[in-house]
Amino acid sequence: YALWRLGESEYEDDDDPFPKGRVPFLTIHQSKGLEFRVVVLGSMGKREWPAGPLEQAVRTMLEHRVESIIYATMYHRSANPPAPLHGVPCVLLDCYAEDRSFPSVVPDEVQGGRTATEALLAKGRQRIGFLNNVDPIPATFGRLAGYRAALEAADLPFDPTLVKRAISGSSGGYEAATELMLQPDPPTAIFCFNDRMAMGVYDALRKLGRSIPDDVAVVGFDNEEPIAAHLYPPLTTVRLPHYEMGQWAVNFLEEHAGADAPPIQHVIECPLIERASA
Repeated sequence: YALWRLGESEYEDDDDPFPKGRVPFLTIHQSKGLEFRVVVLGSMGKREWPAGPLEQAVRTMLEHRVESIIYATMYHRSANPPAPLHGVPCVLLDCYAEDRSFPSVVPDEVQGGRTATEALLAKGRQRIGFLNNVDPIPATFGRLAGYRAALEAADLPFDPTLVKRAISGSSGGYEAATELMLQPDPPTAIFCFNDRMAMGVYDALRKLGRSIPDDVAVVGFDNEEPIAAHLYPPLTTVRLPHYEMGQWAVNFLEEHAGADAPPIQHVIECPLIERASA
C-alpha cells in the first residue's frame, strides 16, 4: 500500500486556480501481492476544479505509469471528468458523468431516505416531517423520493406542509424545525437531510420544551461520527457507504484490468445506524 498526496500547496501569486490554495489530491493504492496500482483523484469542495489543473494532474499520474484511476468527489453529484481520463481505466466514485460514459458507484439515496422514514414508522410515528436540502443535487431529490415511497407503502398520504427546505447546516435545521413545530398539527418525528441539520433540530426542540425521542423522534443522514455519536441523545442516522464505495471501485478496476470496463452505474445501500433518538 502506498500513498501519494499532492495537496495543501500554497501559491504566492494571485492566479491561484484552487480555493484556499489547495490542489487536487492524488492517492496511489497498490494491492497487496498484486502488480496493480489504483490512483484516487479527488475533487474537493462544491464545484469542479478548473479543467487545466485537473488534466495536468491526470497526465502526471499517467507519466508515473498508473494503470487505473478512481475519480472521487466530496458529495454525490454529476461531474465532468478531465479529458485524459477517457484514455485510462477509470471509475467515478460518489459522482457520475451526465452521459454515463464512465462506470460509477454512488450511494442509493432513494433507499436511504426510505430506510430513515421506515425506521420512524416502525416506532409508531405516522406524522413525519422531512427537512430537506435546498441544493439541486441527487441526494436532495433521492431522499425525498425515498421518504415519499415509505409513506406510500404505509398507506399514509404525503403532506407537503411537513416538508421544509433549508440550508443543510445546523442553522437551517433549527429554523426549519421551529417552523414545523409551530404548525397547528406538528410532526411527532423529523427526518433530517443530514446530521448537521439534526443538530439544529435538537436545539429547536429543546427551546420549545420537547424531548427526544419521547415527544419527537429524530433521524439524520450521513453518520458524521463527531456529530451523530456525541449528540444527546445519540443520533439515529443513515450511514453513507464511503468504505463500501471505495472497496467496490478498487475491486471493479482489478476485475477489469487490461480490458474495457463496461460503464456500469452501481448504487450501494445506505444502512441505518440505530442509536437513541428515534
